[in-house]
Amino acid sequence: MTDYAPPAGLLKRLMALVYDGFLVMALWFVTAGIFVLVYPALGLPVESINGVDRAAPAYLQGLLFPILMLETWLFYAWFWMRGGQTLGMRAWRLQVRDYRGGPVKLWQTLARFLAACLSWGLFGAGYLVVLIAPHQTLHDRLSATATVQLPKKAKGKKTN
Repeated sequence: MTDYAPPAGLLKRLMALVYDGFLVMALWFVTAGIFVLVYPALGLPVESINGVDRAAPAYLQGLLFPILMLETWLFYAWFWMRGGQTLGMRAWRLQVRDYRGGPVKLWQTLARFLAACLSWGLFGAGYLVVLIAPHQTLHDRLSATATVQLPKKAKGKKTN
């Protein structure tokens, strides 16, 4: 896996993020749906609306948001540690590697995820760092990883 590959460009990174965003949102919908069903059974505060007990705004009580963030990190960590590519990254031929070219470690996935959250918290400025050499984002740099552009696979010739 130590083959040289050029750093991934900003546009392809963002497009892969859009692809992955759809998958993450689907996971969030499922998780939130389960949360809404299970919440009242946990004995946590509920409010009665038209005679039906519903969860008090759980996101205000700080339960749902951390669950969704943990789920998002696990989603990315699972893909990054198994081949270095999420489904969106595969579509755009991107791969996350350790800065030495090896597979990403668990601590790097956590550092990468937290730094990516910081990047978004800075209104995307952490992504714009990719425009400066060595052409890696803030979360690449802080997690000792690199996101690279994989070459196109050569099409096999048919033999008759």
